Amino acid sequence: MKKALTTLFLIALCYFSPAFSQNRADELMSQAQESLAQKKYIEARYFFLQAYNAYAKQSNYDKAVTCGIRVSTLYFREKYYEEAFDWLRSADQLVTDGEQKSGKKMPVLHFNISKERIRMYLDTRSYGHIKAQLNRMEELAGAAGIDSLNNILLYTQATYYYTMGMNAQGDEAVNKLIEKSLEQKDYGKVDECYEAMIDIARRANNAGLVARTYGKYMQWSDSINALKAKAELDALQQKYDDSLTTIGEKDDSLSAKQYIIIGLCVLAAILAAALVLGGIVLLRFILLTRKQKKTIAIANEHNELKTRFIHSISEQMEPTLNTLDQEEPGVQALRTFSAHIQELSDLENTLSEPYEMVEKNVSTFCESVMDKVRGKTKEDVTLTVNAPKLNVRINPEQLERVLLHLLENAAEYTPDGGKIWLDFKKRGAHTHQFIVSDTGCGIPAELRANLFKPFTEVKVLTEGDGLGLPICSLIATKMNGTLILDENYTKGARFVLELHA
Repeated sequence: MKKALTTLFLIALCYFSPAFSQNRADELMSQAQESLAQKKYIEARYFFLQAYNAYAKQSNYDKAVTCGIRVSTLYFREKYYEEAFDWLRSADQLVTDGEQKSGKKMPVLHFNISKERIRMYLDTRSYGHIKAQLNRMEELAGAAGIDSLNNILLYTQATYYYTMGMNAQGDEAVNKLIEKSLEQKDYGKVDECYEAMIDIARRANNAGLVARTYGKYMQWSDSINALKAKAELDALQQKYDDSLTTIGEKDDSLSAKQYIIIGLCVLAAILAAALVLGGIVLLRFILLTRKQKKTIAIANEHNELKTRFIHSISEQMEPTLNTLDQEEPGVQALRTFSAHIQELSDLENTLSEPYEMVEKNVSTFCESVMDKVRGKTKEDVTLTVNAPKLNVRINPEQLERVLLHLLENAAEYTPDGGKIWLDFKKRGAHTHQFIVSDTGCGIPAELRANLFKPFTEVKVLTEGDGLGLPICSLIATKMNGTLILDENYTKGARFVLELHA
């Protein structure tokens, strides 16, 4: 039990140790600042030293350097110069070790340490080391790329040059700082620059520099007051111009609104007229629609009556035809005509009901259809099938009827030694064509327009009723396709049956 409690205590200590250490370091730094505010310098130095060590263990280099510089400053105050510079070297080494450990450069911390060294060198009049530190500060400011460090560098340079009596170089450093402030229109910063110059000159016991700098400061104050007055005047002028612009815009806006109101009134009048006219048109459309509906209803009724009539005639003709000699051409023609009339009527009434499709090998199917035409052609007529071994969705029975009718027509009109082709072509992912071509006499131009229309001419029934192609066209429609005559083909006749899957 005792061992378990010890283990739990060690775990808790490891868990809470970093947080405790952080709080302890912050507490030490707070105590150091309180002691410093109360001018308890030795006590403040002790707490800063302890805080430095605590922050160093946490790798909190920013706060550790701040505490290290404070320790150095407090040693320097008591004229412990060697200890003061030792602490700066210790802080510098801490930052270097941190850079090696983290792999990140910390030029700002080195910069702050060098700045404190220069201050101490100036106070102890150890001028020989200052130039090297200034060069180092310049390199560090460039590496950091922070504008505020460049300002601090210029202040430090000016202090050094004025202390050494190098007034031209000091003026150059301060003028650079003033120019930067002017570019940023930070006039308060310019005031600070001149005040800093005056303070530097006083500490350097350079009365001439104090007088010269004060004179420049007075000139600057007068010029900046003039600039401020001009800026205020420009601002007032701008407000006045903005007011005039606003008034002009409002006048324009009022005029625009008047035009808009007039336009809206005109538009309202046009819309009212359009509504009246639209009402009249709509009324006429309603009346016309009613009339058309009535006409369509009558047409449908007549179509239904026609269908019934055709069925009735066919039923009445059948017994009479059965009593006649079936070998007679007229009887056969009448029987065929009756069947065609009946089929044509049925197809027209069921166009919206497509045929059922199945997959078939197109090459085998076309060969079988062509075989049924062999023996019906004239002498030496060549029959050719061009179809790949490809499966397509078709209605075999109805497709065979159409192709057989086209091939039989081609066989009838193709002379001896002619040619008849049945081709299959794929025209897309869901579109294919069956093409029947021959080298016969072709179809006269005057018959082409009505080729697929029934009852366009009176014919002798024994020579055919002319309903075969119209029936084929309706069958093609029910197969989701079209049947057309290729009028560009001039060596005979060519029919194209295009189907869409």
